[in-house]
Amino acid sequence: MATLTSVPLVESDQEFLDKLIAGHRGRPGALLGILEKAQDHHPRKFLPRETLEYIAAKTDTPLARVYSVVTFYALFNLEPQGKNTICICRGTACHTRGSRELLESLMFKLGFHNPDEEPGDKIALNTSDGKYTIRTVACFGQCALAPVVEVNHEVYGHMNEQTLRRELEHLGRETAKK
Repeated sequence: MATLTSVPLVESDQEFLDKLIAGHRGRPGALLGILEKAQDHHPRKFLPRETLEYIAAKTDTPLARVYSVVTFYALFNLEPQGKNTICICRGTACHTRGSRELLESLMFKLGFHNPDEEPGDKIALNTSDGKYTIRTVACFGQCALAPVVEVNHEVYGHMNEQTLRRELEHLGRETAKK
């Protein structure tokens, strides 16, 4: 198993997971539901190694199977996420309509300035201050709206640099209030 981020489980986390597991026991797709709610419960929206191990033990599921589920589904995170997540589609329609330029502009705006490093097809980067996570996805399935960007789980179609910059400024103001 790859090295996973380690965050010790405190008693309140164990109690939360115990209730969660008990509420899903015997349901079809229980593991997916448990993992999703466990991730949402974590302040940095990810699944630490200890959480995966605890869920595996309490559900009597092999850890390898739990790990295979969280690595198969793109919605699960194994690394801490920023307070705000911006996902840019890299599908063909979005690419031909400027998603690469949006990604490069966003990366530059958030401080990823390495000119020698070219953004690949799939990235997941966190800003050092923990405010933002930039991700790319293969396709949102919204090709008619290309280029598509998702900001904190809200999908925006026909995105351009000006609109993305405004959205980023809005997120900055909202994050500063919290």
